[in-house]
Amino acid sequence: MPIDLLLNNISKYIHLTEEERSIFVDYLQFKNFKRKQFLMHEGEVCKYSAFVTSGCLRGYTVDKNGIEHVLSFAPPDWWMGDMYSLISQKPGILNIEALEDTETITLSKTNQEKLYIAVPKFERFFRILTENALVANQQRIIDNLSLTAEERYGLFCKRYPTLIDHLPHKQIASYIGVTPEFFSRMRSGMLRRG
Repeated sequence: MPIDLLLNNISKYIHLTEEERSIFVDYLQFKNFKRKQFLMHEGEVCKYSAFVTSGCLRGYTVDKNGIEHVLSFAPPDWWMGDMYSLISQKPGILNIEALEDTETITLSKTNQEKLYIAVPKFERFFRILTENALVANQQRIIDNLSLTAEERYGLFCKRYPTLIDHLPHKQIASYIGVTPEFFSRMRSGMLRRG
């Protein structure tokens, strides 16, 4: 059941009583997105974070030349949102799109604030999520500056093992910061070398 996946995700960081679970579930909404449907566009204010129960989301930006740069993917058991916009309530920088039919459980910014008062443990949970995201983003910047494309692809495979054979190669290429053509040549070379 989708709610069980979310509760298991939360239980990695905090323990909830039955009453606290019930309070939490009351603040949630279930939202489904069709393939290529957007949860948000760049310039909009992010009003909620989404937990993926099936399908896959991607967060990306588009530069002034119209080139997409994928910042993150959210397969099942991952959270997605424009963290800058969600926290600041200013216009966001991300486009968040469903790569396939995707089921999510969402928590609005308003309900998240209410949840902190009703079940204070959730402040700890979301602090941990935010800290983990900050560390991962910093490491990603360092990796992009210091590692080869092959090494970045290796890290992608470790981070998103379920997506390796699931995503179009152009999405993976964008995530690791290379052109689809370069990615194709690189993968061919890697396969030849074993």
